[in-house]
Parts: sequence; C-alpha cells; structure tokens
Amino acid sequence: QVHLVESGGGLVQPGGSLRLSCAASGSISSIDYRGWYRQAPGKQRELVAVISSSGSTTYADSVKDRFTISRDNGKNTVNLQMNSLKPEDTAVYYCRFFQTDGFHYWGQGTQVTVSS
Repeated sequence: QVHLVESGGGLVQPGGSLRLSCAASGSISSIDYRGWYRQAPGKQRELVAVISSSGSTTYADSVKDRFTISRDNGKNTVNLQMNSLKPEDTAVYYCRFFQTDGFHYWGQGTQVTVSS
C-alpha cells in the first residue's frame, strides 16, 4: 500500500513564502509524474504544478514565476516552493503521484492560509 504524506503548510502573511513537501512510502513502482493540486473552499480542485521523471515542469498560469516544483527521484519526494504568496493562494494543497502503469495516489492534504 502506498501512502503520500504532505508537510509544510501553515499560516503566512501576503508576500511571504512556504515550502511544501510530500513523501511517498510503501510499494510504489516507477513514478511517471508528480504533482501538486489545490482546492479552495467552494471551488474545484485544480492543478498547481507537475513535474515529470525527466524534470520537465508545467505550472498553472496563476502561480508561474512564484512557485517552483522539484523532486528527488531517489527519495520519492516532491516539493513546492511558494514565494510571493497571495490571499487567493489559500487552499488545501494535495500531492499526487502517477505511476507508469496508470495508477495514481493522493496525499491527505495540507492547509495553506495566506492572510494578514
């Protein structure tokens, strides 16, 4: 069984920074993509950023030039460095791992609140 555990969420003032981390444990096989998603109250879950096993990245327009996704293949982790945070970034952030066989896994989510 595979478990994804996120960490690093919290309360930060506008303009501040946070770093989220997600670690996978268990019998996870070849990972194709790793991603971060978020869901604000009353809104649908949306893609924030995704990174492939080769290192190519894709970002939502709303976070480009502010957020950076990274991964450590050997440790089955994915990180999200978030800078210049805005109140509209407030959401529960989830990590997601995609295996090459088509299976995917979600973390339990970590709350990020941007407020003065």
